[in-house]
Amino acid sequence: MFVNRLRKNLRHLARWARREAVTCFRVYDADLPDYAVAVDLYEGWAHVQEYAAPPTVDPARASARLRDVVAVLPEVLNIAPAQVVLKVRQRQKGRSQYERVAAVGAFREVSEAGLRFLVNLTDYLDTGLFLDHRITRALVRRLAPGRDFLNLFAYTGTASVYAAAGGARTTTTVDMSGTYLDWARRNLARNGFGEGPAHRFVRADCLAWLATPRAERYGLIFLDPPTFSNSKRMGGRTFDVQRDHVALLRAATRLLTPDGVLLFSNNFRDFRMDRAALADLALEDLTHATLPPDFQRNPRIHTCWKISRPT
Repeated sequence: MFVNRLRKNLRHLARWARREAVTCFRVYDADLPDYAVAVDLYEGWAHVQEYAAPPTVDPARASARLRDVVAVLPEVLNIAPAQVVLKVRQRQKGRSQYERVAAVGAFREVSEAGLRFLVNLTDYLDTGLFLDHRITRALVRRLAPGRDFLNLFAYTGTASVYAAAGGARTTTTVDMSGTYLDWARRNLARNGFGEGPAHRFVRADCLAWLATPRAERYGLIFLDPPTFSNSKRMGGRTFDVQRDHVALLRAATRLLTPDGVLLFSNNFRDFRMDRAALADLALEDLTHATLPPDFQRNPRIHTCWKISRPT
């Protein structure tokens, strides 16, 4: 059953990927309950994530099915067995989804929309390139020309690369992790955007950074916070995107120019925007519009909103 579904998905998505010049995409996402894995292709490599089975599932049976999946992937995908990378994904808290799980150090360069990005398929639960945000990044590129761009909770800086490539006047990339800021620097440099006055990298807790009075204003802001965070660097504070999104959006919109645009995204499956508390802002739900074809089976993979001041 798994092989049949995988082949069916691959036939459908491969045509779309060739037409759109997409080289990294999701080909299977727990379509069948008995095979609860996500399979992403990264230019000849398969990145497989097993969703942790519920307690009601026999661990031995789940393990056998996973072995079956890993065994058939090379033949179906026409890749070498060594090019299948397997991870087990648990429910994550804070930034633990970004923590190192191995130390192979094998970075690979992949392409997307004419740009180049470094991914790491082995060392972290996430690879450095969120595939479900492909359309969102393209929107950043379209909105960027002539604007000063701010990327908050920037991770590996992929949105900053898109903004720079789109003609942003400046980019400011803010993240709490030195590891990911360095990754962001490398991503921008690979695309011809060296560090300097036009491209700044700031290591900071984004919540504290937003709370600090500052004079600069931005024509475009990308804000993609974690669902929950209790990082030690936050000094004992916690962040919950559902509980705290109104305050977060208020702080971020204060940094917009009068005609500025804020793109706000998060991956909390049950997120509900508090429209009443933000009634003075123009809120446009772009969730459906930013869902790529390879994530149609998982429509709650993220939410995305375009926010501005009413004209």
